[in-house]
Amino acid sequence: MPRKARERSETGIYHVMLKGIDKKDIFAGKQDYEKFLYYVNRAMEISKFEVYGYCLMPNHVHILLKEGTEKIGDAIRRIAVGYAQYFNIKYGRNGHLFQNRFRSEPVNDDVYFLIVLRYIHQNPIKANMVINMEDYEWSSYNEYIMKSKREITNIKFAMELFSNIKNFKKFMMERNKDKCLEYNERIRYTDKELEKMIMSIIDISKLKELDKETRDEVLREIKNVTKASNRQLSNVTGIGRGIWEKV
Repeated sequence: MPRKARERSETGIYHVMLKGIDKKDIFAGKQDYEKFLYYVNRAMEISKFEVYGYCLMPNHVHILLKEGTEKIGDAIRRIAVGYAQYFNIKYGRNGHLFQNRFRSEPVNDDVYFLIVLRYIHQNPIKANMVINMEDYEWSSYNEYIMKSKREITNIKFAMELFSNIKNFKKFMMERNKDKCLEYNERIRYTDKELEKMIMSIIDISKLKELDKETRDEVLREIKNVTKASNRQLSNVTGIGRGIWEKV
């Protein structure tokens, strides 16, 4: 069966995840984390992409980036191949280190951009590795709050969406039920099938007439019942994807 084509981003911005094969660890010590970031830096010099956020977890990696002169696949392969070669030589192993195909999702608006960035920064907290984001050494969060000497991340783009650092920290620390990329294993429907399911809950034409509280409650019910992607739900209902992401 042919692979599904990777969904292209309208903005050139993507949330990317690399996972260790069979869920195995891809970092065994501090030097490994540093080496991975070295390969990110080297790929940036060649591919000219910009990093807006990252988090290196023991068995997977999240990167929020904007595509540069090369396609996203070529840029990520530069990182993955370089690091895998280093890791295999260091630990005397052979074969694949990462799952064959990295996962990605497009980030097409500012609302979802900030949701993804927060999701990435909160990964270590949700995995019960640390209590505070700044206590985790291997994410971009400390670059944003000026507690890291690394200069991998372009923090200007995100910070322009906040009036000050205090508001940035407040947003990053907000408790949430963000579900980005790795949890988006949605059921696939044709648009007509999805429309039929939604119409059994509510007349789609009436959605925009509801007050915000009632509308959000109905949207949550639709998401829970259909398990469809936010993108398809937006296409079928005419309700913006940013709204679907937040309910």
